[in-house]
Amino acid sequence: MTTDYWRKQEKSKPLFPDIEWAKPEQRAQRGRLGIIGGNKLGFAGVAEAYQTALSAGAGEVRVVLPDALKRSIPPAMTDVIFTPSNPSGSLARDAIHELRSLGEWSTGLLLAGDAGRNSETAIVYSDLLEAYDGPLVATRDAVDLIRNDAEATATRPRTVLVLSFAQLQKLFRELYYPKILTFNMPLLQLVETLHKFTVTYPLTIVTLHRDTLLIAHGGEVVTADWDDPMRIWRGTVAARAASYLMWTPSQPLEAVAASIIA
Repeated sequence: MTTDYWRKQEKSKPLFPDIEWAKPEQRAQRGRLGIIGGNKLGFAGVAEAYQTALSAGAGEVRVVLPDALKRSIPPAMTDVIFTPSNPSGSLARDAIHELRSLGEWSTGLLLAGDAGRNSETAIVYSDLLEAYDGPLVATRDAVDLIRNDAEATATRPRTVLVLSFAQLQKLFRELYYPKILTFNMPLLQLVETLHKFTVTYPLTIVTLHRDTLLIAHGGEVVTADWDDPMRIWRGTVAARAASYLMWTPSQPLEAVAASIIA
């Protein structure tokens, strides 16, 4: 069986060094990243994504949070917009107006998580996906909210999902995709499955299987040894991916692969 669609990346040997070289020298030319997330119980992932994106080289970073968090924001987060909260402290339906404005301002959006499992917020996210057609990265519990609209998410171009293996399993089930993912499946079999899946759907998948990070888009798959799962669960991987994607939006596989090196 040929696997010419599969490449392995090592820390010392980046597959796509030209992506790093393509980063504009002037910060003002590196794009504007909009970050969405948070609920009254927490926004640690959003705060970390904010700092990570700036460190990765994003030109500007702006955050939209529910106004239930107004008294909780650290001084280091300087560009924050507050929108209406629902009774559970997550984004309310009326937040869609600010989210659309953020999409118009931004070069790319990051749904960073800490969203809360709220049906009203899920509707807001679905409305945003319908209204916004730019590059979008979703991770952590934001993936669960947009997965309610699985078909729309999977068929949306310029979409990157940084998700757990369990979330990927659920996405496959909700799409009625004719392949069962198991935690003990061989890596080669998973690579082949993601190859076929991303031929069918235009989105980019980033997931962790055991100690291997997999990135798949357009039938191409890149894998890398990975010993720091917390970088995924805290949202760091997604924030770096969203930043790199802004200056190479037409090369999501290459952008994400380059972003995980540093």
